[in-house]
Amino acid sequence: MRITDSIVYVGVNDLEIDLFEGQYPMHDGVSYNSYLILDEKIALMDSVDARKTKEWLANVEKALDGKKPDYIVVHHLEPDHGGSLMDICKKYPEMRLVMSAKAVSMLAQFGFGELAGRAAAVKEGDTLSLGRHTLHFMMAPMVHWPEVMVSYEESEQVLFSADAFGKFGAIEEDDDEPWADEAREYYINIVGKYGGPVQTLLKKAAARPIRVICPLHGPALTENIDYYLNKYNTWSSYAPEEKGVLIAYGTLHGNTGKAARILADLLRNAGETVAVMDLARDHMSHAVADAFRFDRVVLAASTYDGGVFPAMESFIHHLKTKSFQKRKIALIENGSWAPMAAKTMLALLEGCKDLSFCENTVTIKSTLNEASEAQLHALAKELLA
Repeated sequence: MRITDSIVYVGVNDLEIDLFEGQYPMHDGVSYNSYLILDEKIALMDSVDARKTKEWLANVEKALDGKKPDYIVVHHLEPDHGGSLMDICKKYPEMRLVMSAKAVSMLAQFGFGELAGRAAAVKEGDTLSLGRHTLHFMMAPMVHWPEVMVSYEESEQVLFSADAFGKFGAIEEDDDEPWADEAREYYINIVGKYGGPVQTLLKKAAARPIRVICPLHGPALTENIDYYLNKYNTWSSYAPEEKGVLIAYGTLHGNTGKAARILADLLRNAGETVAVMDLARDHMSHAVADAFRFDRVVLAASTYDGGVFPAMESFIHHLKTKSFQKRKIALIENGSWAPMAAKTMLALLEGCKDLSFCENTVTIKSTLNEASEAQLHALAKELLA
């Protein structure tokens, strides 16, 4: 697959992986991206996960067509990108490594210490001429590891963006699957905590014209670049992406879930966009992504052991870990003799920035009755106001 006349995609799809980073379900696989820049000097851009070393080495060899790479540029050393580094370096012993100084210092941690002598450490603003192509290096620490950098190729205006602008899902040459949903889930769950560093990187990128973005996961982005930049600006500034309501619930015997679905119907009937997540059944990564997508979040949970339903506690922990902020929150609690879920949820949310809370909190004692149903209607009106 060609990105441009002189930049070739040599990455691989992984359709066998079940969990990315040991926790995120992969229903459509994931890609590990690598690229070749063919010029007077040849640069290989990143390696791939060790799960796909053999296939990747074959792709690289075929694209080289008898030539040898002069450099491998390592934007990110995490094992899903650096896992095949030793193999490619053994295959091409004269090839030099180009990476950040922090990445050089981390090589030994992954068993690559012997490669340090072949590595050239670059810093912000350094360049590498390949002939017609020139790479400009920009450091991007904590997007989302400390050693990360990106590179910009000036002649064809291509940004090699490391994990930024990546998405879940395998890729095909004729792939026309919508980008935003899996990219949002990828960004929020993998990179979301590091909005500040992403904002810094976006400011650096904005200083240069970009025609193509080549991430380390997902398709190369070749059209409507402003759309992708704007999405990343929204996500990394923690602003709501769109107007809508996520109702996330944890229910012991189904009664809290019933209340959540009734509220959802009240809101939908009024024309509101609503997503409903059962926190014990829907994967946490989906719920977290929707919490950052919408401007309002309803947390509905049963009281449990004097606190709150465990899946809800876990959900709020995930939100806080990803720097959840700038949202309106509503609470629904259920408790048969001593409702404590609302109080516990409020305590768990302490420390989140710029949250506002609905005045109406719904309290259910075991099952919905006339009084608690009236509270649901009042909450719906407040959310719609």
